[in-house]
Amino acid sequence: MTEGSSEIPIPIVLVGLGDVGQAIARAALEKPELNVVAAIDPAHAGKLLGDVIRHPAPKLTVATEPSRAFAAARRGVVLHATGSRLREVLPQVRSAVDAGLCVVSTCEELAYPWWNDPEGADALADRCDANDVAVVGTGVNPGFVLDRLPAMLAQLVGPVRRVRARRVVDASSRRPALQRKIGIGMSPDEFQAAYGRGEVGHVGLAESALLIADACGLDVEEVDIEDEVQELVADEDVASATPVRAGQVAGVEQSVRAFVDGVERVSLALRIHAGAEDAHDEVEVTGRFPLKLTVHGGVPGDEATAWAVVNAAPAVKRMHGLVTVLELPAGS
Repeated sequence: MTEGSSEIPIPIVLVGLGDVGQAIARAALEKPELNVVAAIDPAHAGKLLGDVIRHPAPKLTVATEPSRAFAAARRGVVLHATGSRLREVLPQVRSAVDAGLCVVSTCEELAYPWWNDPEGADALADRCDANDVAVVGTGVNPGFVLDRLPAMLAQLVGPVRRVRARRVVDASSRRPALQRKIGIGMSPDEFQAAYGRGEVGHVGLAESALLIADACGLDVEEVDIEDEVQELVADEDVASATPVRAGQVAGVEQSVRAFVDGVERVSLALRIHAGAEDAHDEVEVTGRFPLKLTVHGGVPGDEATAWAVVNAAPAVKRMHGLVTVLELPAGS
């Protein structure tokens, strides 16, 4: 009988119980290999986990800080969902690593942490090695649709000349936090000011491009990244959980292109707005022969992210170091 098998469930600490964190909690409770032993979120401190996630759960009281839970769950896994920016979440991730726990996080910048914070990433990698644990950032985007999936297809076409991927998402009924993140209901001037402060816009496209470049055998240190962000302004009123009037921002379109020696090798685009009628994910890989894959309707964001995190937990227990989704085995 070995740790990580179905006979000995892996101790799980949930950190962050926002909308995505709650979805992760529900998914974790459905996976027999995992044993949720604690939940941490100051916003829900003192409440029963089952009441917070609206799902049958062990009688666990949500705590404010994790030190006691981390100590009790040593050699387990933290399922982490608190923020998008690496510098914001690094202290939380470091404390878990120092307590001897692996971490699976939804932090978008953690998908390829060497891009935005190479020094912080290297220091975290050293900490992982010292404590013999692993940390990975995963999810749907980044984590699958615009990076891991194209990387898998790229293994089939011989030498890869170019990878192009596009994701179109209808944000009309998505969670309020996501709608705020893409500026729904703002004026164009408000959006531009908020974008300048780093308050709106999707995080993770550059990380996805670098993951693809790595998977295709490109030297990521030689990759030049160009990105573009454009608010999408509604021509007419749009029905949405957050009302959108004509002339207000309905969402955002972002793109990233990765060049090597002046040649475009990766092109990624995300269009997410209220009222999108053509939601889909599309990946095209050009090599010795082309491959094109379309997911009509698109991969659902929050629930799929939850399962990406939960399914990575048993795999990350068998790994060590600061790793990427490219290193996770298929099915994890």
